Amino acid sequence: MNTTIKSWATPLAVGAFTISAVTGLLIFFDIEIGLVEPTHKWLSWLLVSGVALHLISNWKQFTSYFSKKPAIGIIGTALIVTIASVLPLFGEKEEKQNPAKMAAYALASSSLETVALVVKTTPAALTEQLGKNGVVVNNPEATVEQIAKSNGKEPKEVLGDILALSRGTAKDDDKD
Repeated sequence: MNTTIKSWATPLAVGAFTISAVTGLLIFFDIEIGLVEPTHKWLSWLLVSGVALHLISNWKQFTSYFSKKPAIGIIGTALIVTIASVLPLFGEKEEKQNPAKMAAYALASSSLETVALVVKTTPAALTEQLGKNGVVVNNPEATVEQIAKSNGKEPKEVLGDILALSRGTAKDDDKD
């Protein structure tokens, strides 16, 4: 049985580590495309399972590390960092958010009139441009979120349309 576990525990751990490492690095650099975040969260269980099975199948070799000072230092440090990371030692601080996400939220919760000022155009021009993209704007005083909801879209989709449409006009006009 031990040989059977060994034959697939290590490949499972290595494969799951690869998934976890790549998706973790992408999340670290705020590159959350496709299914990066859910893949990282859910497939981390494969890593835990693979490492647990690897430890079980190599238990004798693993316990031998406890007689070596460098190994004890590394394992001990990892345990201390793990415990410290889950304890509220320094109080709960508000999570630092990505500035781009904060700016997008601020724009999405602003009226079309305000967003028009930001992208250096008029509400009428934005309304016309959005209409060409199939987004109906009944009231320029409505927020981007409200406009998106009334058109069955996500706010980020409408905001993306606005920014893409205004890119050409703002690029030529932006001299400041």
